[in-house]
Amino acid sequence: SQGSDLFDNGVYPLKTSVGEFRVPAIFAERERMDALANVLDEFVESGVGTDTFLHRLRDTAKLPAKEMSKVEGELARLYKQLKELHDQGLNGVWARIIKNAFAPLFIEPCDYIVGNPPWVNWESLPDEYRGQTKPLWEHYGLFPHGGMDTILGKGKKDISMLMTYVSVDRYLKEGGKLGFVLPQNLFKTIGAGQGFRRFLLPKERPFGPLVVEDMVELNPFEGASNRTAVAVFVKGMPVRYPVSYQLWKKRGAGRGSSIAFDTPYEEVTKEKITFRAWHAEPVDRKDQTSSWITARRRALRALHNVLGQSPYEGHEGSNSGGANAVYWVEIVGQRPGGLSIVTNVTEGAKKKVANTQAAVETELLYPLLRGRDVSRWAAAPSIHILMAQDPDTRRGVAVERMEKRFPKAHSYLTKFEKMLRARPAFRRYYSDSDPFWSMFNISPFTFSPWKVVWREQASTFTAAVVGPHQKRVVVPDHKLMMAAVDSPAEAHYLCAALNSAPSSLLVAAYTIQIQMNTHILENVSVPQFTKSNKTHLRLAELSEGAHNASAKGDAAEIKRIEEEIDRAAARLWGLKENDLAEIKRSLEEA
Repeated sequence: SQGSDLFDNGVYPLKTSVGEFRVPAIFAERERMDALANVLDEFVESGVGTDTFLHRLRDTAKLPAKEMSKVEGELARLYKQLKELHDQGLNGVWARIIKNAFAPLFIEPCDYIVGNPPWVNWESLPDEYRGQTKPLWEHYGLFPHGGMDTILGKGKKDISMLMTYVSVDRYLKEGGKLGFVLPQNLFKTIGAGQGFRRFLLPKERPFGPLVVEDMVELNPFEGASNRTAVAVFVKGMPVRYPVSYQLWKKRGAGRGSSIAFDTPYEEVTKEKITFRAWHAEPVDRKDQTSSWITARRRALRALHNVLGQSPYEGHEGSNSGGANAVYWVEIVGQRPGGLSIVTNVTEGAKKKVANTQAAVETELLYPLLRGRDVSRWAAAPSIHILMAQDPDTRRGVAVERMEKRFPKAHSYLTKFEKMLRARPAFRRYYSDSDPFWSMFNISPFTFSPWKVVWREQASTFTAAVVGPHQKRVVVPDHKLMMAAVDSPAEAHYLCAALNSAPSSLLVAAYTIQIQMNTHILENVSVPQFTKSNKTHLRLAELSEGAHNASAKGDAAEIKRIEEEIDRAAARLWGLKENDLAEIKRSLEEA
């Protein structure tokens, strides 16, 4: 019968907050389930005996005596369980909960489904529930890369994607439409949404998105900062790119304010919001499950000139593993013998660390560039980092070398040994024999004199050039991404290309704005710098000018230079004048 595949050995274990209700499989039919729920509801309330309950249920559910005899034991236990709950005052709802739990099994396929499924990340689900639903996730192909182990460690799967697939598969007619409120991340995340974006049910049955409404800026759920989208799918329709992608925006002065729940509908639609008729398609045309890129339709076509793997590599900045208050310091004085007096920076530290002043070897101190230190065309370190790390071995400086050459720094770090060894990342990546001051994401790239850096978290893509500071290499922190280059000219060329309108739109079009990490250079195909290329040299010259103007606070000059950068970038990627115009219009609408 319909839904009988959910029953294990003839019984379905329905888990609730008061225990497990075991329901026999012979009730996996609408009429029998109605009879079970109704008789339970009536007889638990009246308090009649078990035999009377079983006799009445057999007659009401029209069960043959042979079938009834097989499940009498389970039914008697279920009835006794509900009577005990009734006697404890926990009565009145459990029979209906059982009925409602099985109700979806009996729904006939519909022409239309509308809903708002729960949004819960896979890793936030209870272990038991994950185990129970694991076969469904795999059945629908929602774990396409690396299997369950990968998903458990790295995935950001949301149960709403499973709800969507099951609803389309089980409850929607062929040709029917399903409209769900969903996390916008399902369409824009690089890895976690890939299985979802197959838009294929088992046996290669398609259900394509007809339209997606991006409501992120509207923030429609009061008290929540969810990235909201509404999507309509058609069962049996293959996905056809580009997909209509309506980008909803707040009007004018209201963009920074919220829309109250009691605001009249007419006022909202006529005065407070508007939309842009954008389109969406995979960022990688060779991979239909890749994250979506969204923009005006003509701009989308133009952006394919910019899309592609760059020869430059992005790297994450230095990571203390949650011990910034140990490694981040301010220099407050100098001593003879190459020593500096430092005070650790404890402001904003997630873990409570004692404020300490100590002398350490100046050789291990590097200017630290934090996310707050970077803006468009500007990067200036404000504190230092104690860097006792070997970039080649990817471990802390060897113990013997630290004790002999850097005894002061060794003494300082030893004060925090217990804390540093307890770092989860240290326990995961290092052994007890490794130096306990070891850090993460430190490589030869970290010590490149010239870098282009950009903020991982920013409302718009924000890149700048950073070179030596007071004759010392600048070290970016983990809130910054970086690309190491060989010269200041190359750094300024790369920075200009990344900050240009074509690159900025591409980044905004395929990323969730808080996730601008190393993948940027896997999708923005900035060509390798060549000294003989006039366009490359011009971009480098313009970037240097923009940095100088930023240092002077000359906004008008920055704007003028950026206009020139956009024209030079258009030449770099072979874009026509009208292509650039469409890209700029999309940026204005974003």
